[in-house]
Amino acid sequence: MNEHYPFVNPPLSYPYDAMEPYIDTKTMELHHDRYLQAYIDNLNQLLKEYPEYQNLSLEQLALYAECMPPHIQTSVRNNAGGAYNHIFYFSVLKNSGAACPSGLLASVIDWQFNSFDNFKKLFTDAALSVFGSGYAWLVLDAENKLSIRTTANQDTPLFFNVQPLLVIDVWEHAYFLKHYNMRADYVKDWFSVINWEQVEKNYAP
Repeated sequence: MNEHYPFVNPPLSYPYDAMEPYIDTKTMELHHDRYLQAYIDNLNQLLKEYPEYQNLSLEQLALYAECMPPHIQTSVRNNAGGAYNHIFYFSVLKNSGAACPSGLLASVIDWQFNSFDNFKKLFTDAALSVFGSGYAWLVLDAENKLSIRTTANQDTPLFFNVQPLLVIDVWEHAYFLKHYNMRADYVKDWFSVINWEQVEKNYAP
């Protein structure tokens, strides 16, 4: 996708039905083509009248929205964050991939979280703890330590000066068609479609 205005919605690297039976086809289609597309369209419309911000990336727009004119700050932050978060979410999905990380990342997860199973429990707890809409993330901080963080609405973990590695979207639109209001069932299924190869690339120094 374009790294600056006008932003475009990058196509999925897999078919809409690729995550079946864990994430249903219709949810993937709506999530990518309508929800993500709306954030990108809204952001482009906002920036149309502000050429001074058109060379900024999604990350920069989300981070520096508060430096912009007050009447567009919230909209820029929400829509840049919404686009960034969703693109990242789709990038770390893969069906029939590895069930768990390998190599250095696996060793670090075992070391910092005691075991992969304990990491899954802690990550699940974090995802279920989000009140309303938001995300749960695995991130790498400036001291090269892993941690699990949550963000509300379309905020990003970039505010914490960390490097995102993995994310789950826990807005209801990410799971309601299949799992209704049962977020825990969605989180359990989501663990079956993590693209650990991509997460490992995100972790690589």
